[in-house]
Amino acid sequence: MASTLRGVEEEDWLWVISLAGPGRDARTMSLVTPHIDLFPERRSGWISGCAALPVPGDWSLASRDPAEMLLVFLLKGIAVGLVIAVPVGPVGVMCVRRTIFQGKLAGFVSGLGAATADAIFGFIAAFGLTFVSDWLIGYQQWLRIAGGGYLLYVGGAALLARPEDNLQSKPDAESLFRDYLSTFGLTLTNPITIIAFLGIFSAVGLTGEDATLGRAAILVLGVWLGSLLWWLALTFGLGLLFRSFGPSHLAWINRASGMILLISGAALLAVPILKHWS
Repeated sequence: MASTLRGVEEEDWLWVISLAGPGRDARTMSLVTPHIDLFPERRSGWISGCAALPVPGDWSLASRDPAEMLLVFLLKGIAVGLVIAVPVGPVGVMCVRRTIFQGKLAGFVSGLGAATADAIFGFIAAFGLTFVSDWLIGYQQWLRIAGGGYLLYVGGAALLARPEDNLQSKPDAESLFRDYLSTFGLTLTNPITIIAFLGIFSAVGLTGEDATLGRAAILVLGVWLGSLLWWLALTFGLGLLFRSFGPSHLAWINRASGMILLISGAALLAVPILKHWS
């Protein structure tokens, strides 16, 4: 299995199954292993394991796809985006926390950052960009350290903050941009998600002659839309529920979210440390 992608070791697979990185869980990764390294002779350098797609300048095959088929792949992509986004992890906790304490817009913009990062991972997997995936996976230990350190900072700040102070602040353009970048960067610190997309894309039919550029592009668009729909529903649904929260509820949510982020950051940092000393 380690020969499937350079830089992926046995310990990394154990980490994927047990932790699944920021915003992921084992349910998402369970779709991966049946589709990895089963047909290595068909890979031909493409990370998706599919037959080679048309060259970038040749869109003739993609243009012949009937509208119904493109719609099917769009709907499949939306379903994939929902599957990737729904499992609640540190990114989800950050979005929920910002929705409650900073408003629906701050929560949605944070979700938009995560959806954009998911779409980038989907693009890398669908178009077989092995040089990008190899580079990201090669630096995954450093990415984990960066993600873990940021989660420790956010979790500590959440525990020290007073909930009423957050409620009084209104997000401006600068703070919204920071919210977007924080979840975007945090999601990118888990490049193993690319492997999840490989298995899922193969399962939904992006293989062989069906793997045209047009279908791959529509599938990735669907992933982005599906993830975005989830964050839209989550943040605006919580925004309506927020009106029933009292001071005691807000204090509990503040402490619980801070502890979850702290524990997640410590777990991410523990993986490379234990690997170094083992």
